Amino acid sequence: DRKTIRTAIQRLKQGRIIGLFPEGGIRDGPRSLLEGAPLRAGASTLAHLSGVPILPCVIVGSDRLYSKKSWLPLRRTPIWIAFGNPIPHFPNLEKSAARACIDRELAAAFKILSAELREEFSLTSDDLPHPPRERIASDAPKSLRPFGRPLRHVAAISVDSLMCASMNLVQSRHRLHARSRDEMERYVTECEKLTAHDFYAVPRNGGAATEIGNGEMLTWPSPIITKFPANNIARADFFRCTRDWSAPTVLMLHALMSATHIGYRRWAAHFNGLGWNACFVHLPYHYSRVPRGYWNGELAITADLIRNAEGLRQGVIEVRQLIAALRDRGCREFGVLGTSYGGWIGALLAMVEQDLRFVALMAPIVNVEHAIWESPGTHFMRRELRRANIEPSLVARHFHLSSPMHNQPLCTGDRVLFVAGEFDSIARPADLETIQQKWSGSELLRVRQGHFGYRMFRETITRLKERGF
Repeated sequence: DRKTIRTAIQRLKQGRIIGLFPEGGIRDGPRSLLEGAPLRAGASTLAHLSGVPILPCVIVGSDRLYSKKSWLPLRRTPIWIAFGNPIPHFPNLEKSAARACIDRELAAAFKILSAELREEFSLTSDDLPHPPRERIASDAPKSLRPFGRPLRHVAAISVDSLMCASMNLVQSRHRLHARSRDEMERYVTECEKLTAHDFYAVPRNGGAATEIGNGEMLTWPSPIITKFPANNIARADFFRCTRDWSAPTVLMLHALMSATHIGYRRWAAHFNGLGWNACFVHLPYHYSRVPRGYWNGELAITADLIRNAEGLRQGVIEVRQLIAALRDRGCREFGVLGTSYGGWIGALLAMVEQDLRFVALMAPIVNVEHAIWESPGTHFMRRELRRANIEPSLVARHFHLSSPMHNQPLCTGDRVLFVAGEFDSIARPADLETIQQKWSGSELLRVRQGHFGYRMFRETITRLKERGF
């Protein structure tokens, strides 16, 4: 269109700015300008005819907008932009030579700017350009799939998606600072010297036996001191059966940001009727331990991976203290009933505690790598980690302490029951199947629900009864 070209040249000569998106800008692989594909002559021709320089610019991430899910509320699509140095129009050269010089300079600038973005923001292959058919195809089946799925499957996906969006919204209140990577490096370097038994060891001078009291509310000073005083007091609600302290005790470890304790209280009464005591443990940053101004469990999992790891450590050590205190009062058998985040802590507990009658882990977080870098519930966390240049390889150096998938239980495998939600995208069934095979002798129970739901608890209790606890 010659009129468009004349208008563009006129505006450039008036000192105005013209933006050009050259053909092939967001293609993938060797067809992309970012990988050195040849340029069309449009930009160099305009620069030469109007006598103005060209400012090279690279935009990465805009091809994500082909996907419908990138336009959903509460979901922000990251886009990275870099500007280079102005490229002159080479007025002293002939027209063809000037165009060739401009094209050569532009091609080099695009490759340099693209490499700088990848390095500075630790971009992954998913962040780089993909062909439109791939971006669109990733949504097309999903938009059609619910119509061929059972209502329970659709409901599970909807609930999980809503909860993940809420988790990302809450996490957006917690950003990392410029020193975060250096602090993480120092932390994992120190942790690499430790075994799981060292990391989760109960302090020699501290057990909770003399401090938890004899009432329905057991409290004691936490062995891990944080900057939040409310979180420094460990607590467990104790539901005693008629057999008093000598009865076996089930330790109930709740989920992340658990909505209410009412359901756990009902199951505690159920266990009392079966001759078991029940202990509802307030995990770090939950229930009575929530600092003022925060939501229940908000601080347990954020982009601050050091606080996350110390929270897990705090939870495991406190449960071990509780077991020791109850053992001093005459209890000889313990069971663990953990859900999601509580299941994660329960799995870590099984790595260091041998004397457990059963360990039932419902939708536990066992694949920490997936939980951080792929889970739909940690989208904001990933963005903050990449912004702080905290790469997966650095985080993986802590997996020997925090990832059940990378460890073995100290108790025998036949005491462990993994429970997977068939529609769960957070604690994926495939991950639970992998760890069930790795923890030799353990059992895997599948339940038709997503990550969030109450059906799993009922079926887990039923299976425990069938196993004779």
